[in-house]
Amino acid sequence: METITKQSPQGCNNICPTPPPLPGPAMNCRRKGSATKGNSCASTVTRDLWDNLFDRGYRADVTIRTNDGGIIYAHAGVLGMASPVLRGMLKQAKGVGHKRLISIHGVQHDAVRVFIRFLYSSCYEQGEMKELVLPLLVLSHAFVVPQLKRICERQLENSLLTLDNVVDVFQLSLLCDAPRLVLLTHRMILRNIKAVSATEGWIAMKRSHPALEKEILESMIYEEQMEKERIRKLNERKIYLQLYEAMEALVHICRDGCRTIGPCDKDLKDDQKPCTNEACKGIELLVRHFAGCKLRVPGGCIHCKRMWQLLELHSRLCADSGSCRVPLCR
Repeated sequence: METITKQSPQGCNNICPTPPPLPGPAMNCRRKGSATKGNSCASTVTRDLWDNLFDRGYRADVTIRTNDGGIIYAHAGVLGMASPVLRGMLKQAKGVGHKRLISIHGVQHDAVRVFIRFLYSSCYEQGEMKELVLPLLVLSHAFVVPQLKRICERQLENSLLTLDNVVDVFQLSLLCDAPRLVLLTHRMILRNIKAVSATEGWIAMKRSHPALEKEILESMIYEEQMEKERIRKLNERKIYLQLYEAMEALVHICRDGCRTIGPCDKDLKDDQKPCTNEACKGIELLVRHFAGCKLRVPGGCIHCKRMWQLLELHSRLCADSGSCRVPLCR
């Protein structure tokens, strides 16, 4: 070890390992059962093969009972790998020989069939998704199939959410831990509360979950209050901005002069460029009225009263009253 550390840099070149060979051309094939990164994980032929395996039930070792006495045949290996919940159910399932029996109730038979098919090939028909998106959302959450759950949420967000089903989707999204869907449906309900409150979903929710209806109505009241507060602040900001522009215009007129009005020692030119301050025109009219009004005492004329208030406000806020040329400021 000491010999190596004491060698010169030239000596180190003699003991450096041989560099590895350059990588070969990329291969579009599977290695040890896993897809090469960047390629499709399942081609159309592979998906068709999985669909055929499900449809024909070749050597199926699981029988799934559904509502109305429906039967679906499946394979324990596929179900167990796709869903940890189904894997636990299969471990506890009883059966005859190598056949095991499990039950999935609470949703229609077709929804269970589409759900199990998705576990095989990760595919679905758009028509079936449109018809069965709500029970599929429930099944994907209950059996922990996040890929299908994301698909159901995306389908609802993009095209399948309507005024007729928004209440049902709102309740299911709460139960299925879908926060983005909860937010979207809640906003949709609040924006269309009059139309939504007349739907069957709202009536059913009102009957079965009155506390949830109360929360929605309270949130609507809160949103209305927040909207009023937001509008009030916007109006205040608008007033403050107008007042600021008026104060700037007043200082500009009294100090520099603007077009046809200004201090007596200021030489105003007829060919002067138009003023860029939009408030100058209003202040100019107000100053001219104030100069010629016979009722300009405070409280005598509403226009003069505004002028008095503007002059008084400026005198209170002006930081350079020693050189300021605005009346009442010095």
